[in-house]
Amino acid sequence: MKQKVLQIGSYILVAALASALTLAGMGGTGETSKLSQLQSLIEERYIEGADPTVLEDAAADAMVAATGDRWSYYIPACEYETYQENMANAYVGVGITILSSEEVEGFRIMSVTPDGPAEEAGVQKDDVLIGVDGQDVRQSDANQVRNLVRGEEGTDVVLTVLREEAELELTVQRRHMETPVATYTMLENQVGLVTIENFDSRCSEETIAAIEALREEGAQKLIFDVRNNPGGFAEELVKVLDYLLPEGDLFRTERYDGYEDVDVSDENFLDMPMAVLVNGDSYSAAEFFAAALQEYEAAIVVGEHTSGKGHFQTTYQLSDGSAVALSIGRYYTPKGVCLEGVGIEPDVPVTVDEDTAMEIYFDSLPWKEDPQIQAALDALK
Repeated sequence: MKQKVLQIGSYILVAALASALTLAGMGGTGETSKLSQLQSLIEERYIEGADPTVLEDAAADAMVAATGDRWSYYIPACEYETYQENMANAYVGVGITILSSEEVEGFRIMSVTPDGPAEEAGVQKDDVLIGVDGQDVRQSDANQVRNLVRGEEGTDVVLTVLREEAELELTVQRRHMETPVATYTMLENQVGLVTIENFDSRCSEETIAAIEALREEGAQKLIFDVRNNPGGFAEELVKVLDYLLPEGDLFRTERYDGYEDVDVSDENFLDMPMAVLVNGDSYSAAEFFAAALQEYEAAIVVGEHTSGKGHFQTTYQLSDGSAVALSIGRYYTPKGVCLEGVGIEPDVPVTVDEDTAMEIYFDSLPWKEDPQIQAALDALK
């Protein structure tokens, strides 16, 4: 389901392990590697011809399957800039989220960023995107549409949309946009909801600010929503946990070279009843966040079993501009548990159907109709 979703200007991670095919045995002395021999044969003798870059990218994708590691991924050179933008929670775009659906021919616009350039140009939620700068995109894939909409900051792009029976052409200016990382809402009975989109840049700053804002509004209890949160940077996670939890171990890591490290919390902590919402798409730092709060008995975990990720990655850029995010170590919860293949069992299990899960993903389900939020409210009573 999530693979069909594209936020314009953001990068969708590809599960692949990078390897530059021409690093060994190409243009040098000594034995030529088998992969180099194969590439040379295809390039020189394949009757239809082949693009060397396409061959190398395909080989890199195939190599990750051979490792068996689902968490390492390869980033083609043409997508590396977008990857960096995603990690920074910032991009140059128009501020829409689209979904490829069998129900419509084109891409349904699922959300429009408030006060963003698309909203200002008149783009509306539930419009169907069918063209970009005069090019029909109904038979395109999400990445192709993203590349058409992307461009230099300050330039214009013409979006052709269907609204009911009418076809509209709307000119939108591309702008630098920052994606909100943590948002908050006051629910009922002095319970505040903090939704954390990821643990990348600005996560700790925005999350702590959201908590403080809710406390100023009178919140006495908190719910953290990390459903569909793909994780992020360990340092951002540790800062949030340090703010929430009392003195003790927070985050244990073990690298490929045997090096071990432990991040710890100071004696200051947030003494409030808390709950955490998780689902099967809570990955990495998101499920670790829930696990740490659960182990400290600081929060009740509500929702669905998490993904079970226990490896951390470091990104290395390669000579051709591509990159690899490679699993180089394992991480452990404060009690020394590795979540790899295990995940977290919620204290209060609450499953939802596919339609409800889709509404939660797109933030289109009112909190009063969200069964997992309601379960968390009940648990905090």
